Amino acid sequence: MTFRRLILSALFVFPPLCSAASKEMLELQREVAQLEDQVRNLQSAFDTKMAALTVLVQQTVDASNKSNTALAALQGGIQEQMRQQGKEVVGPVATVGAKVDQMTTEFTEVRNSMADVTTRLGKLEQQIIDLSNAVRTMQTPAAPPPGATSPSPTASNMPPIPAAALYANADRDRLGGKGDLALQEYNQYLQYYGDTDLAPNAQFWVGDLCFRQGDFDNAQKAFDLVLAKYPANNKTPDAFYMKGMTLVKLGQRTAGAKEFQEVIRRYPHSAAATNAKTELRSLGLSPSTSASRRR
Repeated sequence: MTFRRLILSALFVFPPLCSAASKEMLELQREVAQLEDQVRNLQSAFDTKMAALTVLVQQTVDASNKSNTALAALQGGIQEQMRQQGKEVVGPVATVGAKVDQMTTEFTEVRNSMADVTTRLGKLEQQIIDLSNAVRTMQTPAAPPPGATSPSPTASNMPPIPAAALYANADRDRLGGKGDLALQEYNQYLQYYGDTDLAPNAQFWVGDLCFRQGDFDNAQKAFDLVLAKYPANNKTPDAFYMKGMTLVKLGQRTAGAKEFQEVIRRYPHSAAATNAKTELRSLGLSPSTSASRRR
């Protein structure tokens, strides 16, 4: 009796439960169907996009192949043009090289010819000097025999050649590096033409040549003569400066500095004054201070 009641109770209770389960199954089936539709749609879109992408990739491959073909053709054309230009350039370059070689040979021949000419000019110059010396010797009066009367002072003081020619010879020999000969000629000029306008220059160059030869004592004497005998001339500033240089060489730095200061004081705008300022600085002195103290 009791078991029957339980069965009846279950019959009354389970139908609602079965009905709820059926609804949930239906909802689940609908969602599954929707998911299947979405998957089919996604698959269709994917297939469509893959087809389009495949077409694009194929087009890119075709374009790349065409570009490679065009590049190969362009490279071949460039190489062909370079070969043609190389053929066109090789000929002129070879011609230029041959001309350069020819010019080098001709230049070597010209240089050798110039060397020969220089040698001949040197020999000719030496011959002229020898001839000039011979003429001077001929013009110099012979020494009188023993017991004979000496020549008059006027005859013994006759110059060997004119003043302009003697001074020009001295300048040429000095500039040509023949210091000894130039020194002799300047001294001759001073001996015979000591009162001319170029005498101060000749006296200065005597001192300059002695200075260059290391004969500082005679150089100082020569510069002193310029300042004492020819005090107002265009070589006076240079004589002050060179006297200062000579005194410094002789170890008389203070006396040399005074000569530099004198140049700056008397001839402040001359080239000798500029050089004197440089020498004063090398001696550790200030040109402006030295000049002020001197004044």
